[in-house]
Amino acid sequence: MRRLAKPVVAALALAAVLTPNPAAQAEPAATTGATCKAVAVSAPAGAKVESVVAVRQAGGTVTFPDTPLGPGSVITDVPAHCDLTVTLTHPGANDHVKIAVALPETGWTGRLQAVGGSAYTAGDFGAPLVQAVKDGYVGVTTDAGVPLTFLDTSWALNPNGRINKPLVANFADRSVHEAAVIGKDVVRGHYRRAVSYSYWNGCSTGGRQGYSEAQNHPGDFDGVLANAPAVDWTRFAVATLWPQVVMNQEHDFPAPCVYAAFRQAAIAACDAQDGVTDGVVDRPDECGYDPRALVGTTVPCEGREVVVTAENADVVRKIWAGPTDERGRKLWAGLPKGADFTWLAGTVTGPDGTPSAPGFPVATGWVKTFLVKQPDFDTSTLTYARFAELFRQSVREFDDVIGTSDPDLSAFRRAGGKLLTFVGADDQLIPPGGTLDYRRAVERAMGGGRRVDEFYRLFLAPGVEHCRGGRGAAPVNPLGALVSWVEQGRAPATLAAATTDGARTRDLCAYPRISRYTGHGDPAVASSYRCATA
Repeated sequence: MRRLAKPVVAALALAAVLTPNPAAQAEPAATTGATCKAVAVSAPAGAKVESVVAVRQAGGTVTFPDTPLGPGSVITDVPAHCDLTVTLTHPGANDHVKIAVALPETGWTGRLQAVGGSAYTAGDFGAPLVQAVKDGYVGVTTDAGVPLTFLDTSWALNPNGRINKPLVANFADRSVHEAAVIGKDVVRGHYRRAVSYSYWNGCSTGGRQGYSEAQNHPGDFDGVLANAPAVDWTRFAVATLWPQVVMNQEHDFPAPCVYAAFRQAAIAACDAQDGVTDGVVDRPDECGYDPRALVGTTVPCEGREVVVTAENADVVRKIWAGPTDERGRKLWAGLPKGADFTWLAGTVTGPDGTPSAPGFPVATGWVKTFLVKQPDFDTSTLTYARFAELFRQSVREFDDVIGTSDPDLSAFRRAGGKLLTFVGADDQLIPPGGTLDYRRAVERAMGGGRRVDEFYRLFLAPGVEHCRGGRGAAPVNPLGALVSWVEQGRAPATLAAATTDGARTRDLCAYPRISRYTGHGDPAVASSYRCATA
């Protein structure tokens, strides 16, 4: 598992690094004149303030070094700012929750931006917080009282083997809400004025946190940017273990080169459906490629040749189709056709040449710690029937705690909130089908797509992986689009997007419309596409 865990963590860590938001610069204020010092903070209901510590940061060029989890980054021209850390506890919980509030000395626009976490980490005290300050926001984040280690779930179990309910409540929902409350309170104490607009900015776990805020605390943020969200967590966190279960139950472990061949074959078969051959499948859910077509094909694999078998094709078919219960009823979305298999279905070969499937660490951690409650439990022993049992147990025990699946956003709408989301069609960690299903549920609950579009817009990014990356064009400034919607009433019909190298641009269309090539013009330029009904 160690061979898979590190790249997965790196992807999750990278997902939390937020991009600059130049469009959100609105009439920066002059020097605030506020001194960097601790201010009086009122504890949220049910909490107690343990300490308030203020440290002035000089700003300038701020460097974040490489770590085993991902590459470092450099942010220039950061204004001097006051880092104020509030530590909370909840009586009887024996927890210590840190909330960081970064307050710029110059250039503050009156806005607040709270940033989310990744995997089992609740927040990010590094580059995203500093980037928010550079962009003129007061930055806010929290650790929820749990380790900032991404995949560690040991904190969720007490020594007696029972769930640590206070810490789980912190991670699931409570701490982000309290961070919003504390952040606004600190702003009033520091600047002697209230926040003008407050925003949430997160992806992955941060995306789920944003949806949780809209569902449970609709007055916390004026705008919520929640990308690649792990909504319906109790289903997603078990469903992404499905590829491991399939391989173990079918006793077939396709080599990475074989998985790559299936991926490329699906792309080749469905790439041109949008009118352009560019290595991207715009709508993986409409790709009808049958993996059995590859059976018998010879694939080069690390200096040797491997023949694709019918058993390989059956494994891939099941992974693409997604998990089912004992009666064959669909439980969750499968891996998109065209997405990388490595993260959810990666295989490794032991010293004796025996292949195995370690499983997606987020899913294995959930099953071991939260469901079985045995950290050393071997998820490779799961049968199809036991998998279905755990899926139901997860929903039954934790949906009210961390499910983030409530489609009733009426309170958020009444509060005037705006929710903006993009998901990568090639998301290799959180299959986008879950977010699409949630959006449809909201439409059913709240009067249809047009009414929902008034406050909630979803954009599908073809060829984009988890939060960013991949062959496709990802939104270049979604937070700026959200700010324009909240503050100027300009609801985005499209999001400007570009590939990582800037070679191709595309305007992503608001769901359910999709971008289609007009038939003329440069296929690498956004103006050659139009939004069309799917």
